[in-house]
Amino acid sequence: MEHAYPAGSPALDFAGTLRLRREASPREMLHSPESLSSWFRGCGITDSDLPCESADVREAVALREAIYQVIVARIAGESYDQEALGLVNAAARHPAPVPQLTAAGRSVEATVQQALSHVARDAVAVLSGPEVPLLKECANPECTQFYIDHSRGARREWCKMDPCGNKIKAAAYRARRRASAKTTASSSSRS
Repeated sequence: MEHAYPAGSPALDFAGTLRLRREASPREMLHSPESLSSWFRGCGITDSDLPCESADVREAVALREAIYQVIVARIAGESYDQEALGLVNAAARHPAPVPQLTAAGRSVEATVQQALSHVARDAVAVLSGPEVPLLKECANPECTQFYIDHSRGARREWCKMDPCGNKIKAAAYRARRRASAKTTASSSSRS
């Protein structure tokens, strides 16, 4: 699967489509019209592929970066960047996808603009809703995925246990083993 949806929120998952954001070579997940269409379908915004173009990808990436900026500001308790805020609000003003009832069940078709509006409206809902105090960024330094921490005591540290939590826990375990081995070797050499 090309895309991941660990946050359960279109806006938070969309902000995470630039992986390894803080690394020298971040990994862009919205790299083509097909990848953007795939993201919308995988997220459940639409039921089928959308006809996307390169300009749509550029618009989506600009919205993603604006959403990322406002989320970071909200978590830090800082003022929103006005340009980023304006971009999110402008996207949210467009019509959203409309679900339809069919003989086969529910069907959702949308334009790219409607799909982006859905993501922007979710950002507005998340950043103005009651769960803002539960909004967190993954503790894995390589990950910049956001999530809403519904864990008991709000002590969750990672976007998902696999791979982020497992990776950090395994590294901590190896560090403890190395420290223990050094202590044991140091004690043996003094004897």
